[in-house]
Amino acid sequence: MRIQRLAVIGAGTMGRQISLQCARYGFPAALYDVADTALADAEAWQREIVAGWVAAGALAAVDEARIFENMRYESLLANALLDADLAIEAAPERIELKREVFAQVDRLLRAAAIIATNSSSIRVSALEDATERPEQVANLHFYLPVWDSPMVEVGGGSRTRADVLDAICHFARAIGVLPLRLRKESTGFIFNRVWRAIKKEVLTVADSGVASPEDIDRAWMIKFGTEKPPPFAQMDRIGLDVIRDIEMIYAAESGDPADLPPRILTERVAAGELGVKTGRGFYDYPNPAYADPDFLKPAAAD
Repeated sequence: MRIQRLAVIGAGTMGRQISLQCARYGFPAALYDVADTALADAEAWQREIVAGWVAAGALAAVDEARIFENMRYESLLANALLDADLAIEAAPERIELKREVFAQVDRLLRAAAIIATNSSSIRVSALEDATERPEQVANLHFYLPVWDSPMVEVGGGSRTRADVLDAICHFARAIGVLPLRLRKESTGFIFNRVWRAIKKEVLTVADSGVASPEDIDRAWMIKFGTEKPPPFAQMDRIGLDVIRDIEMIYAAESGDPADLPPRILTERVAAGELGVKTGRGFYDYPNPAYADPDFLKPAAAD
């Protein structure tokens, strides 16, 4: 089994990055979204990113042209899936929505092809029976930004064949990311189980009034450095609605009210303050306070 062509379902933050990474490494990639405006926005964003690579000397102009020769933008699902060896679903983190997408893809995708989810938390076994090919269903979870976090978690469900997982791992290496293979199913997989513990605790510390999100982030940055965004800034980048949806998955699985997302998160989501994509979350964008050189100076906390 060899993956040569793929389709990515969903032109949001993850879908546009996954498809661009594949196209950059020479794989024909179709990016599908039901909304033409979403596709146009994704293409414009991708072209801006690639132009930045060229300007920085990380990519030759001839390679820029080749990348977009590998990209297709499709608003008809059947066209996106035509001849695909792999379909990667990148829909919002809601089980019923993902199951619906899986069922639609299954009806249109050729029989020998693989269906994968980019879910950051949902077990494949919760999705596999939405298809007629549970042995060809897997998880392929990328991290943002894909080119700066070159790893992908690869996992199967209750019936996924070993050769399917082998093919996905081979494909991952071919697009420049390290496959991290799960030995068994686990909600949240590998890194996100660790990240979830951090995320849940910082939200709890802020929600209970112990400290502000800004001071929690200051402590993190002073202790661990400023190269990567601190926890609340990271949640803003991911999208607070996405964070809320993921926490609801853990809460539904455990049945423990303590696992429900705290008010400091749900109130922002209800207000439409979703982070970077809406201009406001725990910080205001495009110039968040944590990026200010004075953020960690002693006078800043005043």
